[in-house]
Amino acid sequence: MKTRLFRLFALLLILPCTSFNAIADELSSEQDLTALAIKPAKKPVYIEADYIDGSYGEVINAFGDAKISCGDTMITADRMKLFQNTNEAEAENNVRIEKPNDVLEGSFLKYNLDTDMGLMNDPSYQKKDGEGRGTGELLLFEGEDNYRLKKGSYTTCPEGNNDWYIRAGDLKIDNDKQVGTARNVSIRFKDVPVLYFPWLDFSFSGKRKSGMLAPIFGNTARSGVDLALPFYLNIAPNFDATITPRAMSKRGLMLNNEFRYLGDSMTGQLQVDVLPNDISRSKDESQTRYGMSFTHNQYLGRGWQGNLAYNRVSDDRYFRDISSNMATTSQRNLLQQATASYHGALGAGGSLNMSVMAQRFQTLQDPLATFQSPYKRLPQVTMNAVQRNVAGMDFNLNTNWTNFAHDSLIDGHRFTMFPSVSVPLRNAFGYVTPKVGVHYTRYDLSSAVGTHGSTPDRILPIFSLDSGVVFDRNIAVQGERFTQTLEPRAFYVYIPYTQQSFLPIFDSAESDFSFAQMLTENRFSGSDRINDANQVTLALTSRLIEPETGIERLRVAIGQQFRFQDRRVIIEEQQQITSRRADFIAAFSGRISSTIRTDTNWQFDEQLMRTEKIRTGISYQPEQGKVMNVGYRFTREILEQVDTSIQWPFTPRLNGVARINYSLRDDELLAGLAGFEYRACCWALRLVAQRFTTATRRTSTAVFVQLELNGLMQIGANPLRVLQESIPGYSRIN
Repeated sequence: MKTRLFRLFALLLILPCTSFNAIADELSSEQDLTALAIKPAKKPVYIEADYIDGSYGEVINAFGDAKISCGDTMITADRMKLFQNTNEAEAENNVRIEKPNDVLEGSFLKYNLDTDMGLMNDPSYQKKDGEGRGTGELLLFEGEDNYRLKKGSYTTCPEGNNDWYIRAGDLKIDNDKQVGTARNVSIRFKDVPVLYFPWLDFSFSGKRKSGMLAPIFGNTARSGVDLALPFYLNIAPNFDATITPRAMSKRGLMLNNEFRYLGDSMTGQLQVDVLPNDISRSKDESQTRYGMSFTHNQYLGRGWQGNLAYNRVSDDRYFRDISSNMATTSQRNLLQQATASYHGALGAGGSLNMSVMAQRFQTLQDPLATFQSPYKRLPQVTMNAVQRNVAGMDFNLNTNWTNFAHDSLIDGHRFTMFPSVSVPLRNAFGYVTPKVGVHYTRYDLSSAVGTHGSTPDRILPIFSLDSGVVFDRNIAVQGERFTQTLEPRAFYVYIPYTQQSFLPIFDSAESDFSFAQMLTENRFSGSDRINDANQVTLALTSRLIEPETGIERLRVAIGQQFRFQDRRVIIEEQQQITSRRADFIAAFSGRISSTIRTDTNWQFDEQLMRTEKIRTGISYQPEQGKVMNVGYRFTREILEQVDTSIQWPFTPRLNGVARINYSLRDDELLAGLAGFEYRACCWALRLVAQRFTTATRRTSTAVFVQLELNGLMQIGANPLRVLQESIPGYSRIN
């Protein structure tokens, strides 16, 4: 009883002489006087402890499980003092300060509750979202949501694990911007220093920010040791850039530049890479090498939009020498194109599409097998108008005018017009669609073509009849319910023969024979050749559909084309089948089970009783991070290849990755990849070696080593793009 009266008397002496207004209303003998609420001029301060005393107008002392709360800050310790004149707290022994984003602990704390300024000895901190923690010798509070550690550390590894961390002479944490800034920094992995930076800043929220990115290093057979130091510039919320000096031991210093922008109605990207002095080049070759790629997409309003794509490199071997990506090294024609297009309505049930395009290519020649570059289109104007359900008929008009230009071949203008009318007759279970049209083509060439002059033309009537029926039933397969369909289809085409060999070839080629191609009117792409046809295609498709979602699980299709006369229209430079007897085609695709997918196409020559073409693949993926793919491709007298790839765990943390693309016809490895990925709780390590044959039949080898430190950076050459392109279904493990 005497102790309680002493505490009350001490508090009554202290409170009137401070800047606080006590709100300890109606204190009764039953009230716990070891908890006190004080209201300052700005924000209230609450003090709790096993024992509280103080000096009149100067200081409040709290002992035993002491706690001070002020706004969103809570301080606990064994002993604390609150200096009333300055609103400054001192705490020692088991000090803990909890703020909205962090929890900090130390041996001694001096902290101003009004200014959020102070210091803490022997600090450790933990981000509440689990995205970072660390320690230091001294922590300085530098205002709301900001503090600085002297000789501090940072890691995203969980408590008790220090597989990696950064050690900094000075480390500033800005919780408002969610950014860390460090000076005199070493990055340590398994206590071994792997990188040093005089200055480093990083985002612990994943938000974009300017600063130095992790270095990228690797090794390739053509460029040698490769080291890049990227710097990211967050110029504006919709505009950024990455500037990357890149040093290659066999080639010299290169500068990679990437700029990206995004607007309400536009988006674009510019990539410019310059190698001013390639030390590997001979004196007869240009020492300066470069590559650039620019894309821009713009919505102009009222149905109009514009697109621009420009790609160019300094020489034919640029990609093969400098890139380590197989898809890039196989490029032959680099697109340079500008397009303006319009999409809009035409009446109640129609549509109108128009476009103007200028297009050319930079052709990268293979010195061992040169080929002809494509024609330039300077420009091409197209229009497609559709009007549906006019007295039960659909009207369609396709027109095209193109100026084809070439440096070494005949060039000129071509105009095509293809009006057609179809009568779709449909009911609940089937359809019949007769269609008739006339295709008109006229040329204005730079020189005469034989006896036909410089303005040859062609008129061809085209008739087709498409029909199909759909039957369906409900079935159960291994306990699952499906809707099974049976869809017979007949497609007839008649186009009379017209001599066309005198017409130039600007953009036509024979399309690959396939299930989809059998159900089209013209087997040639482009408009320079239109096949003669008197043929019917019979096809039968069966599908398994999930009734609840409408998702197609499985599809089986067979088809054959029956020609009533031999083909006569051909492209002279290409080997083509003219016999009236067509091949049989079968296709099988979809999910055999929840873990197995397949896609198979088979083409069989019934006349010679032999397989002409096979494209098949099967994928087994029981869960994320586990996938096996096996593929086989065969085209008679052209290619026979197997392609296998895998991502599979050896242990819960160790994954193996591999791919083999092998030519059985040439007995040669076309592409090979092998490596592993190790995943820990807060880091991942990837080691991948790749070897492939380029378009010039030369081999290229690259090694990718990457250490990913969760929430901080990726160190080394990134193999993720290579893995995603090489292994269908690949999943990032970290």
